Amino acid sequence: MARFLDALDLPPGVRDGPDLADTPRRVSEAWLAELADGYRRDPAVILAGSQPSNARDLVAVTGIDYVSVCPHHLLPSRGVAHVAYLPGGRVAGFGQLVKLVDALSHRLVLAEDLAADVAEALSRHLGARGAACLLEAEHLCLSVRGERRPRALAHAEAFTGALKRDGAPRRRLLALAGRAGAASRRGSRWSSR
Repeated sequence: MARFLDALDLPPGVRDGPDLADTPRRVSEAWLAELADGYRRDPAVILAGSQPSNARDLVAVTGIDYVSVCPHHLLPSRGVAHVAYLPGGRVAGFGQLVKLVDALSHRLVLAEDLAADVAEALSRHLGARGAACLLEAEHLCLSVRGERRPRALAHAEAFTGALKRDGAPRRRLLALAGRAGAASRRGSRWSSR
């Protein structure tokens, strides 16, 4: 981080000033403790505490706030995830679904891959008959650089198993996510400009 700051070729009074004196340590701590800590969390372990269940209908948690970092520009995105699955003999606690999103989003990951990783983890480690993850987020690589579109929201989605087909459970999830997305946009500072 110190070499990165040196490479910016900042004026000597800025680079050697008190505001940047402890920046390399603070940035390293933020990355290790919050932005890239997902590599130390295993989705299989997170979902290992699931419970046997005869439930067969859609289970969904919508409006899960998340933060991630784009591997192309190392700029964050933040948004909401809508996660759902069709149980295949086991159910996860709602908190486990939130932890799963955190574990997979706190990595250097593209939104498309994040959505797929969440859905695949539910299928693989929970035995879901079908799973889905829908993401809606502001990506700083789009809003503060390049095209500079501060109100643009990117959407990514992934479906596995029975939720890949257009059926009643999938339509129900999309309806739930639509309502949750509209509510989060109304109440959110970052997307209501």
